[in-house]
Amino acid sequence: MATLTQGATHVASDVQELLLYRRIAWRILPLTIVCFLFSYFDRINISFAKTQMQAELGLSDAAYGFAASIFFFGYVMFEVPSSYGLKKYGAPSWICRIMVSWGLATACLVFAYNEYTLYFLRFLIGVMEAGFGPALLFYLACWFPKKNLASMNGIWFLSIPLSGVLGAPVSGVILEYMNGFLGLAGWHWLFVLSGLPCALLGVIVLFKLDRDIQSAKWLTQPEKDLLQRNLDNDRKDSKPIHASLLKVILTREVAILSAIYFMVKLIGYGLNFWMPHLIGSSGVQNQMAVGFLTALPYLVAAIGMIFVTRRSDASGERKRYLWQCMVVGGIGYFAACYFNDNHYLLTAFLVLATAGVFIAIPIFWTIPQTAFAGLAIAGGIAAINTVGQLSGMVAPLLVGYINDLTGNTYMGMLALAPFCFICVALILWGIPNDRKIA
Repeated sequence: MATLTQGATHVASDVQELLLYRRIAWRILPLTIVCFLFSYFDRINISFAKTQMQAELGLSDAAYGFAASIFFFGYVMFEVPSSYGLKKYGAPSWICRIMVSWGLATACLVFAYNEYTLYFLRFLIGVMEAGFGPALLFYLACWFPKKNLASMNGIWFLSIPLSGVLGAPVSGVILEYMNGFLGLAGWHWLFVLSGLPCALLGVIVLFKLDRDIQSAKWLTQPEKDLLQRNLDNDRKDSKPIHASLLKVILTREVAILSAIYFMVKLIGYGLNFWMPHLIGSSGVQNQMAVGFLTALPYLVAAIGMIFVTRRSDASGERKRYLWQCMVVGGIGYFAACYFNDNHYLLTAFLVLATAGVFIAIPIFWTIPQTAFAGLAIAGGIAAINTVGQLSGMVAPLLVGYINDLTGNTYMGMLALAPFCFICVALILWGIPNDRKIA
């Protein structure tokens, strides 16, 4: 009888804990998803504006690639310094500052009248947005234990494909029907309507999100103790990071994870910045049709994120799902470039490429989130993300330069495809099979 009572108590406790984390998820995730959605869309909205903007400003593909990539110069330069602001002021305050400043800078793209003002404003947006992704990842890791992180990451990282699912057709409508409204070009309206809402969202974050578990007035003290105990248990097995930034970057763990993330993001940014162009070059002329076709790969990736990250959590497998996703992405990437003149086959294989690459991202981030402890999570994530974001400089420049050099719209993308399989090899070699960074 005593055993049955203890078992019933244990089950009841597990149910209460599950409901508690579900309540926390509903409190935190919807707002952070919307914020990151705008963040990611404000990076890639230039890809939708490309055709109109190139025609008005007289940009070559290489110049467009530089405008897309210079965002990441500013982002990377201020990424790690921004993590110190996160530690000093707390996640909600720092996220608010980032969102208000980058939203206003994005709206200012309406004043770009030549390639040089475009370069300057894109660089400024990168400076203002630096540290946003690590701030949100750090905030999630301050609430959820590692057994829930892949699912939480999967839900949160839905904002990446959702930025394409929602942003692509909305961009198409804006470019098609608002071109000339109030004397502004459609691509001007695109930047204004994607920038100004960010400033408002930043203010909402300041008042909606709690700084940490202990400051959450909507939790009881026993609930706070449970949440903190779960996090403390995880961190007993986590590896601390040195305080020195140089030592952080030179650790084996960060070096391996940074290289993997660099290649994942390199391939992903190739899709982000050139997919609408590739679809348009396959024979689709209407901007709204390009927008809806671009949305399809992101939609499939969003659905796949939910199912695959849940299976990853259920099995505890990170490495296996990570390399398998990259294999799928690589196959889709090569095939899309091969069938570049058939928009039906092109779109089908872009679906495969986008799903594989973007599903890999939330699975990847469970590894550094659980490999390090305390504020070292913020430093480790910032270091890895900094190296990863360097890919945003390389991908648009490389694709644009090769396209101009060869005169083909797909050769630049084809040059990125081998990195999918190089990434697979690095995952198989560099990440231990026991799913822990040792």
